[in-house]
Amino acid sequence: MREDICSIPVNDVFLPQDGCPFCRMRDMLEDRMATYITGAAMMEPDIRIETNRLGFCKEHFDQILERGSRLSVALILESLLAEVGKELFPEGKENVKKTVQAVHSREEHCFICENMEMNMKNLTRNTVKLWQTDPEFRALYGKQPYICLSHYGEVLETAQKVLPKKEFLAFEEETARLAKNYLTELNGDVTHFCRMFDYRSAGSDWGNSKDAIERAITWLTSRVPTVQQNSGEKNR
Repeated sequence: MREDICSIPVNDVFLPQDGCPFCRMRDMLEDRMATYITGAAMMEPDIRIETNRLGFCKEHFDQILERGSRLSVALILESLLAEVGKELFPEGKENVKKTVQAVHSREEHCFICENMEMNMKNLTRNTVKLWQTDPEFRALYGKQPYICLSHYGEVLETAQKVLPKKEFLAFEEETARLAKNYLTELNGDVTHFCRMFDYRSAGSDWGNSKDAIERAITWLTSRVPTVQQNSGEKNR
């Protein structure tokens, strides 16, 4: 994937101070990739070879459908289906073992996922280096609302490889604060939500608990749930 497609200034990601900055970084990358694949890259032979080889997971097929025209998606699928047919139903006697392996490979790989993983590693590394060298960014990093569970582990893993021990300890402390404080807040909000279904809480204030379920799932999975429940409904 071209470098300019995946180049995102780290400061721009952190400035909004809205949710997990690394989730926002991933979302920006996904948006650019899905838009690129269904646009300028659609007819580029090297990109088409890779998309045919790796395919897409269900989640990224959804994003491609959302961003591309029906014709662009159909053209991608035309060559992808042809490639899958060659793998699963080659001329001559079929090799069941190879066929099963090919199916599993299709289930396990995705063009966007694999590009995302590589580019997220690079951007996370850039984030840690910026925290190390830029005092203004260090202050901005500390103002983030939270860091989600998934990215908490990834960021610490990267920082441990990049930073000297003394600086890593300071980075770990700040990153843990951002994750732990929000976890404590979520825990309280979810508990309050549960208590609101107790008859003794009738007429009480919901506080910040009405969307606690969705916020907790977002923090745990790094993805906003697509199913939205009515917070005021009776417990089911």
